[in-house]
Formats: sequence, C-alpha cells, structure tokens
Amino acid sequence: MDFDLKEDAAEVCEAETDRAEAGGPETGRAEASASKAVLWLAGTVEDSIVDGPGIRYTVFVQGCPHHCPGCHNPQTHDFAGGSRADTEKILEEIRSNPLLSGVTFSGGEPFCQPEALCELGRRIRAMGKELMVYSGYTYEQLLEMGKRRPAVLELLALSDLLVDGPFVEEQRDLTLLYRGSANQRVIDLKKTREHGTVVLYQDDYCQGLW
Repeated sequence: MDFDLKEDAAEVCEAETDRAEAGGPETGRAEASASKAVLWLAGTVEDSIVDGPGIRYTVFVQGCPHHCPGCHNPQTHDFAGGSRADTEKILEEIRSNPLLSGVTFSGGEPFCQPEALCELGRRIRAMGKELMVYSGYTYEQLLEMGKRRPAVLELLALSDLLVDGPFVEEQRDLTLLYRGSANQRVIDLKKTREHGTVVLYQDDYCQGLW
C-alpha cells in the first residue's frame, strides 16, 4: 500500500534519534549517547479504553519524524523533548493493575526507539500481557527498516497488533476502530506471521482473543 511517505523516512527517524541521543546543551541527553536502551517518553496513560482492545496501559514515546497534519499528539514530535522513562515504575504500574488487557506503545513513533521498547516489551510479555503498537510507517516499510535495524523486527515479533501508516487528515474518520484515518490498518500480527501475508484484525475477534 502506498501512503505517500517520504522514501527517506527511515533515515530521518534514525538521524533524529541519533541527534537527540548525541547530547549537548540543546538536548540534555549526553549520558544516553552510548546506549539505545534508554527510553524517552512523552507520557503514559494507566487505563486507556481507546488505544486497543480492553483496558490498556499506554506508553507514549517522544519523537516522531512524520509530522502528520492534524496529529492528535503534536507535543510528541520533538526528539529533544520528553523525559527519560522510569521503566521499573512503568512495569510496577502494569503489574499492579489486574484489569489490564495489555499494553500499547504509541507516540511519537515507537519504531524510532525499538531497542528500548524491545527491552520493555520482553518484560511485559513475561507478565503474560499482550502488546499493541502504533506506527506512522507501514508494515512493509518496517520490514525494510528491520534489515538494517534488527530491533524493529524484534518489536514486531513481540507485538500482537500493529496500527500502521500515517494519519491522513483528509481521510479522518471517527467511526474507525483504534485508528484515526481510513488509510491506516489494524494488522493482526500473529495471524500475519502464521499466514505469511497481511491479515487485518477483525472487531468480532475481540471477545475471543482479548
């Protein structure tokens, strides 16, 4: 599917992430330059009912290269913004809420911080929670990104659902499930892996799977 993203979007993502992690007075992140395992957050929501099936803990990462017009979270775009995540606090908040169906990674662009999110995602899966992730990249673009950044593929492998593609204001539709515009897809990653082709999530799965 062609969602008219810039061909160099992956390179922009990596360059922006590297610039922020390189530190300096303008970013305050010099201590993180040696490791991509540091997660930078815009914020969290402990009991969301709009970011996936059931009640969810949503992690909003900081930094996004897409800058979609009409974006619901423009404050998450700046790669030099946000704050360093306290992952132990996040995990404890997830662990302490037995009503949670799962965890959602949103943003911002989660796949600009795949190494850090893989670390967090592994521990979330160890709790038995399912994982959903949003991306302004398409699934096909993420597979290409993963050829040079393996953590992208690992994050996809850890995830059950993917909402892919940029928000397109002209295709905005408030009736859509878990997404903002008609070009975006909710991909059932488990079934996609099983069948070797993209399988879309169906609403009538909800009670049975989640």
